[in-house]
Amino acid sequence: MPPLFPFVPILFGGGSESKLRSAVQALRADQTLNQLEPLLAFFASFVLEIPLIQQIMRWDMTVLRESPWYQEILQEGVAQGIEQGIQQGVAQGIEQGIQEERRGGLERILKLRFSEIPSEISVRIQSLTLEQLEELMATALTVNSLDEFMQNLPN
Repeated sequence: MPPLFPFVPILFGGGSESKLRSAVQALRADQTLNQLEPLLAFFASFVLEIPLIQQIMRWDMTVLRESPWYQEILQEGVAQGIEQGIQQGVAQGIEQGIQEERRGGLERILKLRFSEIPSEISVRIQSLTLEQLEELMATALTVNSLDEFMQNLPN
């Protein structure tokens, strides 16, 4: 049954180099079945190494790229990539927002306790991580002076 030749690699006992070579010869011998060679290559890739398949047959990636299956897989991959990018962007935006809120909160606490804060402290606060800011919130509430607070600032 020549129309089934593309499925040879995935049939029982069909996953060998010799079976693939025989199927390729049979497809090439019949002009109407010649177009099934990319499909044979596709199924062969499930059971044989890609370099071997390329050595045996004309595995034209252009033909595979134009196939509806490839296009659907590509669109699904692009959609997943966009979704992941949005999720990562949203998460990063939320974290940055929380970090800005913590910076502002820390500066408010320092201003309430010590009235003015030197620009040096504000500049150093801008470079702190969220974890460092949270630790310094407690420090800002318990220190007795800005000098004491500055001693607790990470370098």
